[in-house]
Amino acid sequence: MHVVMMAGEVYPYAKTGGLADVMAALPRALPSAGVEVTVCVPAYRSALAAAGELPPGRRVLAPVGSTMEPADVVTLTTGAVRTVLVRADRYFDREGVYGDARGDYGDNAERYAFFCRVVLEWLRGERAADVLHAHDWHAALAPAFLRANRDLYPELAKMRSVMTIHNLAYQGRFPSGGWHLLNLDARYLTPDFLEFWGDIDFLKAGIVFADAVTTVSPRYAAEIQTPALGEGLDGVLRVRHASLRGIVNGIDTRVWDPACDAFLPAHYDRADPSGKAACKAALQAELGLAVDPEPALVGIVSRLAEQKGFDLLADVLPDVAVNAQLAVLGSGEERYAAMLRALAARFPGRAAVRLGYDERLAHRIEAGADVFLMPSRYEPCGLNQLYSLRYGTVPVVHATGGLDDTVAEWDPTTGAGTGFKFTPYTPAAFRAAVERALSARANPTAWTRLVANGMAQDFSWDRAAAEYVRLYRELVAGRA
Repeated sequence: MHVVMMAGEVYPYAKTGGLADVMAALPRALPSAGVEVTVCVPAYRSALAAAGELPPGRRVLAPVGSTMEPADVVTLTTGAVRTVLVRADRYFDREGVYGDARGDYGDNAERYAFFCRVVLEWLRGERAADVLHAHDWHAALAPAFLRANRDLYPELAKMRSVMTIHNLAYQGRFPSGGWHLLNLDARYLTPDFLEFWGDIDFLKAGIVFADAVTTVSPRYAAEIQTPALGEGLDGVLRVRHASLRGIVNGIDTRVWDPACDAFLPAHYDRADPSGKAACKAALQAELGLAVDPEPALVGIVSRLAEQKGFDLLADVLPDVAVNAQLAVLGSGEERYAAMLRALAARFPGRAAVRLGYDERLAHRIEAGADVFLMPSRYEPCGLNQLYSLRYGTVPVVHATGGLDDTVAEWDPTTGAGTGFKFTPYTPAAFRAAVERALSARANPTAWTRLVANGMAQDFSWDRAAAEYVRLYRELVAGRA
């Protein structure tokens, strides 16, 4: 089986968020299950730098409005996965991926419509793929073009399509004045298809036209069919509910493994977790906290944004700093950065804040902390709670999306569970969950069992890949 994936970013060629990591790890997990994978991504300036000297590409012409625009499609092979760079410097050789310091690029609608057209034109001359798997709005027009322009792609008639929603909040909405760029019949600029409150909605196109729709956790798949979290597309998703499923993301266990993580001062695993104490002491020293094994060390690694629960954290963190130690790493909105700076100044030696992005420190916080806070208002899947479980750090999460799917509430009477969850989304409920976590830590026997439960969980990409393979086979067999 041959699956072609499309995305706006793939590590190491382009990265602005977690999508790039997913697109690096998921394709690598599929070949062992008998799936041949090709990953398509625009040849941004960052991609050209990461790829180095490129081999010759194949010239492709793709329609954009009334013109045929050229692209060089370059194929690279790394291990068992092929990467295809769509090189068109007029569109992609720029400082940023989606925009620069002044904001999003004004021609993003044209850029990603072109990307989708190029991939389809390229596929016409390649060995037929069985499944086209589009990720997020940047690739979402490809399933629409494939079905709405059937006559243009007779060679691809048997190819099935999957649309994966990584975060419904990002839809790729553009003014309807750009409709001519898409070369679609005007009947598709209606509420049943691509129109959304007068705009063109790229993600909606993928949801409507793909043979199957997935998102990154079962709970999020249910939530996005409600007005509360449907971002205006809940009605469309309810129409597609029979073709919608949630598959929890995995984590790259080669990168996130406390037994061999190069960023850690000591290594450990579930069989011998003793090295975690050394990681905690080293983190305390690095951040200027009192080096003491007794107080709980509470970690946060997050984007500083309302979605990540910082309105709740503003209420609860002073109490945490009184009763425990706090290590925070993040970047984002200045109002939350100011709140964290004030907290660190108020509790010297007990609260440490580092603003910015630091991959090494992120790993050391996951390893050195006892408890990890993730009170997101909503969270399609989440990765940090998965890293925490693997690193023996107990998560406290809001019971939403992938957080609810991947963390099981600790039950001291049975010894089952992996962390602590709270609902409703209120400071009181969050504070109570934190208090339950700190109380559990005061019981060494219970805490040892809780930590071991978390470290025993399997959130590798092999598990997630098996679910995608099952979906692909159902589509190819005509059962989905």
